Amino acid sequence: MKLLRVGTPGQERPALLDADGTLRDLTGLVADIDGTLLADAEALGRIRAAADAGALPVLDGAVPRIGPPLARIGKIVCIGLNYHDHARETGAEPPAEPVIFFKAPDTVVGPDDTVLIPRGSVKTDWEVELAVVVGRTARYLESAEAGLAHVAGYAVAHDVSEREFQIERGGTWDKGKNCETFNPLGPWLVTADEVPDPQALSLRLWVNGELKQDGTTAEQIFPVGEVVRYVSQFMTLYPGDIINTGTPAGVAMGRPEPKPYLRAGDVVELEVTGLGRQRQVLARA
Repeated sequence: MKLLRVGTPGQERPALLDADGTLRDLTGLVADIDGTLLADAEALGRIRAAADAGALPVLDGAVPRIGPPLARIGKIVCIGLNYHDHARETGAEPPAEPVIFFKAPDTVVGPDDTVLIPRGSVKTDWEVELAVVVGRTARYLESAEAGLAHVAGYAVAHDVSEREFQIERGGTWDKGKNCETFNPLGPWLVTADEVPDPQALSLRLWVNGELKQDGTTAEQIFPVGEVVRYVSQFMTLYPGDIINTGTPAGVAMGRPEPKPYLRAGDVVELEVTGLGRQRQVLARA
C-alpha cells in the first residue's frame, strides 16, 4: 500500500494512493498514519481489505498539498557514509561500523515544501536517501533478517545538509543536519510488502534539471536489514521511528571546486524506485 497524508501543515489527514493513481480518503478508518497504526496489523488489514474492495471514498476536489507521510515521528536515526561510491568521492575510508547521527523530527516537511537555506550558509548540499520506517519495537535484534522483519515500510528522504556547519564549525555533525526544513519526506510511505528487495532500488536527484545523483542501494556498505539490527544494539527502535540509510555519490561536497552548493531559487527533484518523487524550491531562511 501507498499511505500518505494530505492537507495544510498541521492539518493533514490520512489517505491512500490506489493502484490506479487515485487518492482515497482513510479518515473513516484511521485517525492518522503514525507508529500506532503501523504497529496494528489488524488496522492495516482493514485498510488493505477496503482498498481491495473499492470501498474507500475518493478525495474530492483539487489535489491537495501532500504532507509528510508519517505523523508523530519518534526519532530520526541517520547513517553516514553508507555507500561505497559516496565514501570514494569524499575521500573517506569506508567505515568499519555504521556511522550514526540524528535529525530532529521537526526537520521533517512535505515532499514538495520549500526548503530553507540557513542564514549564513554557503555550503547547503543535497542528499537523496532511502528512509526506513520502523513498524515493530526493535531491541537487540540478532540478525539482518530480523531487522527487515521490523520494517513497516519505506519512503524517499532528502537529507539536506549544511557542510560548513557540519564539518568546519566544531563538535558533531548535528549542526549541519538539523536546520529547519532539512528532511523532506514522502510523498508516500510504501509498505514493506511492496518492496521485496530494498537493496535493488535506484536513487536519483536533479538540481535545476541536471542529474546530480544516480545511484543504487546495491552500493550500500551496510544493507537495510543490517542497519536496523545494528542500531537496535544501541537504542530501542519504536514504531514510527525513521532510519535514513545514507546517500550515493554525486553530492556537491564531492565535486571539484567551485562546488555547486545550493542557492535560493534552485529547484531540487529526487526519486527512489517505486517510492515516488519530490520537488523543492530553495529559499532563504
